[in-house]
Amino acid sequence: MLVQNYLPALIFLCVAAGIGLLLLIIGFMVGRGSKDAEKLSTYECGFEPFEDARMKFDVRYYLVAILFIVFDLEIAFLFPWAISLDSVGLFGVLAMGVFLAVLVVGFIYEWKKGALEWD
Repeated sequence: MLVQNYLPALIFLCVAAGIGLLLLIIGFMVGRGSKDAEKLSTYECGFEPFEDARMKFDVRYYLVAILFIVFDLEIAFLFPWAISLDSVGLFGVLAMGVFLAVLVVGFIYEWKKGALEWD
């Protein structure tokens, strides 16, 4: 009985893998041209590469990226909470208040540390 529940998913995965492999094989068979050194060379916006790709970034870049992710996730949590505001009651409002307070404290900390200033 358990196999019957997963059989449609297994068939779907097999068909998807088969189509993917078929398209790859067709691409290699139909594709024309050889891979010469010019075609395989590094391309960077029309210029020759002028720096190492593994150069170090300023840590402020990462802080701003993390800040963006945090506030993006905040919106992802706020939307369903706002939709179900009637059913969550006072406990839900207080829990969201604590959640937002923690985020605001983190934002103020980053602001005070100067992570958001680009000199």
